[in-house]
Amino acid sequence: MKRLFPFCMLAMAAPATAQDGSAGATLFRQRCQTCHTVNPAQKALLGPNLAGVVGRKAGTTDFRYSDAMKKVGVTWDAATLDKYLSGPPKVVPGGKMTVSVPDPKQRADIIAFLKQAGK
Repeated sequence: MKRLFPFCMLAMAAPATAQDGSAGATLFRQRCQTCHTVNPAQKALLGPNLAGVVGRKAGTTDFRYSDAMKKVGVTWDAATLDKYLSGPPKVVPGGKMTVSVPDPKQRADIIAFLKQAGK
């Protein structure tokens, strides 16, 4: 049993980040709402409407996307959105979005909010 103890401690050392859709709604209003909406009935603003973005293929809504976004070929899921929000130009070089969310907890909360937004 003593041999397993250090291994067990390592396995428990990195707990999963809890996602908080309520905190994500606040963060969305603070960081994203200037350019984006999640109201399905609202026209896109400076950025595309993000209602139902989770599970949607990139560049496929009624918005003037960059050629880079139209060609990127990703479907937005939690992992892809996390990577994109951490540095948009890394995922879509030549895309229009340059604002990033460096904090992993904030990204997780925003994604949790987006999962429920527009349903």
